[in-house]
Amino acid sequence: MADPQRNEQSEQALERRFKVRQVTEYQASWTERARGEPGVFTVQLILDNGVEEYILDVDADDLEPMLKLFAASDHTTFDLERKVLMFANLSAK
Repeated sequence: MADPQRNEQSEQALERRFKVRQVTEYQASWTERARGEPGVFTVQLILDNGVEEYILDVDADDLEPMLKLFAASDHTTFDLERKVLMFANLSAK
């Protein structure tokens, strides 16, 4: 017979090891820092329909390719521990 406590401990260890969430929505923003100074781009990630959120500070050179990857991907995930966006089901044209 399975030990319920051991199963719960295994699940908790797995959750600690993998902090990957599905990006269900995102919002890109630009904020002025000071008059005449460069602004800052951010991308707010809504993860697993609002279970968690994460804000990325995005360099201007990275924003356009990132938004194109979001548009092309059928399924995007974010690893909270490694801070990695993963875009799935992209066509290799």
